[in-house]
Amino acid sequence: MNYYKNIKQFKFLTLLAMLFLFQSCSDFLEQEPGTQTSIDEQLETKKGVLQALNGMYGDIRDIVNGQAYLVYSDIQGGNLKLTPSLIGNQKGGFRIHSDITNFYSFDDSADKSNFSAFYGYAYEAINEANLILEFTDALTDATESEKNQIKAEALTARAYVHFLLNQLYSQNYSYTNDASHPGIVYNTKSVKNGLQYPSRETAANTYNYIINDIKKALDLYSNSTLLNGPAYSYFNKTNAKALLSRVYLSKNDWNNAYETANDVITNSGINLISSDNLIAQWAQPDLPVSEILLEFSISRTTEGVASNSLSAYFGYTSSTAYSDYVASEDLINLYETSDIRKQLFLVEPLQTLVNLQLVDRNYYFTKKFQGNPGYVAFRMSEQYLIRAEAALKLNNTVQAKTDINTIRERANASLLTDSENLEDAIFLERRKELCFEGHLFFDTTRNHKNISRNDGCQSLNCSMNYPSLKFVLPIPRNNTNINANLKQNESY
Repeated sequence: MNYYKNIKQFKFLTLLAMLFLFQSCSDFLEQEPGTQTSIDEQLETKKGVLQALNGMYGDIRDIVNGQAYLVYSDIQGGNLKLTPSLIGNQKGGFRIHSDITNFYSFDDSADKSNFSAFYGYAYEAINEANLILEFTDALTDATESEKNQIKAEALTARAYVHFLLNQLYSQNYSYTNDASHPGIVYNTKSVKNGLQYPSRETAANTYNYIINDIKKALDLYSNSTLLNGPAYSYFNKTNAKALLSRVYLSKNDWNNAYETANDVITNSGINLISSDNLIAQWAQPDLPVSEILLEFSISRTTEGVASNSLSAYFGYTSSTAYSDYVASEDLINLYETSDIRKQLFLVEPLQTLVNLQLVDRNYYFTKKFQGNPGYVAFRMSEQYLIRAEAALKLNNTVQAKTDINTIRERANASLLTDSENLEDAIFLERRKELCFEGHLFFDTTRNHKNISRNDGCQSLNCSMNYPSLKFVLPIPRNNTNINANLKQNESY
């Protein structure tokens, strides 16, 4: 039996009560009285609330592990390319998976969006967080410390999922001078409180809501451990700060980005992986690397059988059993010969159709996601790179160089020289260090850079200049049809 099936009843109830953005209003209204009573019963005890909290984590894990979201930033930015097909008369050719067909060419469709499920289930997870927040204070069988911990995790989850949505559906923060361009709908009430048809916030307001939720959470975190399973799979005070530093970076709030990342680096008690252990730790089949701050671990049955592993998309077993995505040589060529991070790639020959002939070509499978890996949400390396970028923007070039060189020295790459452009160096170091962890496309757009995909690009649009209306996704049509106040992104 799957671990998450313990909360099946709650998930079914919240499916019936899904946000205005996802299911039809009439269906919800027809079932709401019975559903409301059941939700009341479910969430009137600590056990029920913890089941709901566990279910919320399960939903977040599922949305970040979905193929479309998982590869979006790296394949759009140029870190990933497709592997040749193993299928019959298509053998050696390239087939773009239906889950990415539209957005891969920067031409997603509001009617058949590759992200329609992501959009709906993201708001479902937010709805679950809101339900938890609305019921927790009334619990009579939980201590104040336990209730505060529950609310802290739900608030952080609400902020995190809204942040993911904002990255996909809103242009980068500095797209307009005052961030007055459209952000997203920021939902702070569950459907149980009544159907709502809100408009999108501005990007500025969206960021303010996200930051306020995280700050509230940070004031509530206790030392309570409430859920079973590895602690690194749940939100805590440290990884909530890591989220906050990322949000500040995306907002170009350099002072707060610097201070928050510095706090995580200095006070978390978590250290960077040593150079000697870097390759071995990433190659572990089940455990995350030691510098992990948050990993959404894959689900397992009660017998311990793993499912939903990222290796389904990045794995290599043999030349006749491999997954869809590998590193592009655009990325591989960025690493110096001495850089030990080049050892994080399995170099394997695969039969590829060239001029109607099958020939062996080398492909680079990442070792980060072999075995049974979970989704890497936050780890310590990113905090060093956030501090470096913020330091540079604050004219603290000494700190910026020190942090970049910390990452480079560990990788046995050459250290920065005074002649290097630090802004470019940080961008490229993030691309190399954080590859396949969902950063590149968003780093590119927030730095107002152009998209340039060369090796292996099968898209109709391999290059896109900044700014572009296609750098955000269309809101799925069924959602704008339900909510007339939900304004569609331009060009869709």
